Amino acid sequence: MVANADVLFAAYRDGVFRYLSRIVGYGDAGELTQEVFLRVARGPVPAADEGGRRAWVFRIARNLALNHVRDDRRRGVPTPLTDAAAPATQELTTAVAQALERLQDIDRDVFLLREAGGLSYDEIARACELTPDAVRSRLHRARQQLRALLDPVLVTQRTRGVVRLYDRPRTDD
Repeated sequence: MVANADVLFAAYRDGVFRYLSRIVGYGDAGELTQEVFLRVARGPVPAADEGGRRAWVFRIARNLALNHVRDDRRRGVPTPLTDAAAPATQELTTAVAQALERLQDIDRDVFLLREAGGLSYDEIARACELTPDAVRSRLHRARQQLRALLDPVLVTQRTRGVVRLYDRPRTDD
């Protein structure tokens, strides 16, 4: 079991940390990442394919993040949604955080599991207890909402020459 936990830690640590950083902030993500893998080491690793094990690890991460956010809200602590990656400006960082906050919780989770965690649709479906079609739909909706919310900020950034993001739409969905 410990060897399995070590393998899972080596394989998924960075993705779990990126995902948690987007939800709970960079400072708390390290602690929660450790907690995820403590729970992985303490419990039996499911007898599943790699995608199933990866979904299991990210389900643990998601549940810990949701508990952390809920506990912070009870205490009145604001939850930073982005500070793991340093975008070009503070204005853009704030805009991304606000846009993510405006998404439904499940849509935000699906988006971050895909973009920050790198999970496949099937893995996200397992982690969030959804169907792959529901994941596809929620991811599409989240991306559309984020584009609409961030477009004014990105246009402003581009005209000032601060950031240059490519405008080509993603074709992997």
